[in-house]
Amino acid sequence: MSSWLNVSALLTDLYELTMSQVYVERDMLAPATFSLFVRKLPQNRSFLLAAGLWPLLEALQDFRFSEEDLAYLESLKLFKPTFLDYLKNFRFTGEVWALPEGTVFFENAPVVEITAPLPEAQIVETLVINILNIETAVATKAALCVIAADGRPCVDFGARRTQGLEASLHAARASYIAGFTATSNVLAGKLFGIPVTGTMAHSYVESFPNEEEAFLAFGRNFPENTVLLIDTYDPLRGAEKAIEVARRLSERGIRVRGVRLDSGNVIELAREVRRLLDKAGFPEIKIFVSGGLDEHKIAEIVSSRAPVDAFGIGTKMGVSADAPYLDLAYKLVEYDGKPRLKLSEGKVTYPGRKQVFRRFDPSGLFYEDELGLREENLIGNPLLKCFMRDGRLLMENPPLPEIRKKAAENLKSLPEDIRKGQRTPSTRISEKLRALYSETVERIRKVL
Repeated sequence: MSSWLNVSALLTDLYELTMSQVYVERDMLAPATFSLFVRKLPQNRSFLLAAGLWPLLEALQDFRFSEEDLAYLESLKLFKPTFLDYLKNFRFTGEVWALPEGTVFFENAPVVEITAPLPEAQIVETLVINILNIETAVATKAALCVIAADGRPCVDFGARRTQGLEASLHAARASYIAGFTATSNVLAGKLFGIPVTGTMAHSYVESFPNEEEAFLAFGRNFPENTVLLIDTYDPLRGAEKAIEVARRLSERGIRVRGVRLDSGNVIELAREVRRLLDKAGFPEIKIFVSGGLDEHKIAEIVSSRAPVDAFGIGTKMGVSADAPYLDLAYKLVEYDGKPRLKLSEGKVTYPGRKQVFRRFDPSGLFYEDELGLREENLIGNPLLKCFMRDGRLLMENPPLPEIRKKAAENLKSLPEDIRKGQRTPSTRISEKLRALYSETVERIRKVL
């Protein structure tokens, strides 16, 4: 399998390699388990939506140091020949347990747990955090937009302002998982099978002598997808021109599908444009809105009952503007069969290989999560699944619509106060995990 990411194994932090040289030199190759989790949700998030697992799994399968990579590392004069030989034959041979993509999760829940020989699990840390951070952050932001839109379609317009070209692909993929219906990103459409969509820019309208000519030319070229941008000069005059063009195109059997507003007071403009369209006999023409949208602006539009039919959402979703990163921690929780943990103030971790057990109330809504050890058999649905063993995938990458459906089901299962950010649930810790934590702390303090 070849990952679309095409990631070099050098995309790691230097200290992952310096630590690993020491591990190899001291023959510290026993299995190590690292747990990736979010210590604390961003201030304006009451849940997170897991995304990015399959790009990560594919990247792990392809993770190699090329001859050029090794030559560069040798040129740094930091690494011993024995360690470079180790890297020459490096393959990820570990086991990966993870939350399936589209799963809602909360603080302290493991998103991924990786068990592999210590140097392997250490070297892939940067890759693991990077991929899951961006897709989960964007998927969560997109999910909030979908919730706010209350059934109205949301489309990804974020490619041009994401933080890098690759980031635009992650954002398109993550937003589709979260419930967006399409993307403007053509490469994302090719790679992931996401429906692509697009209308026109103001520059297109400006390049013609007048709006009518611009609209007519577009309609004749794209008779099945005629959406007209009406606010280049004056939105209401633009709407009137769109109506004139709709009449002329209808004579050719072409139906204008919609008009788009990208600026101004879109609530009032949408009402007036709707009035004009209906009066002219075009109740079927939809009104699309874009421009600086996020879940808060969308909620304002929806609550105002403005006649907006769909949203194009770009910058604020594509970079998850109000929560652009997650407090993800990738921590050693077991090595050579013994539990491990970190005791730094404010950064305590729970030891051991873990599982999350989810419970629902009688109506089928989320009730609580309990974090326990993987071997426990607690009440609830165990969320983490084994996706990779011995460096080999245990299942095929599911179709993206299947992941999208799972995300929709997870979001629907949340009580209204969590969906709307009014309550952030805490995760229960099992008695057995609490006991292991106390035992491990006592053992560590004896040798301090």
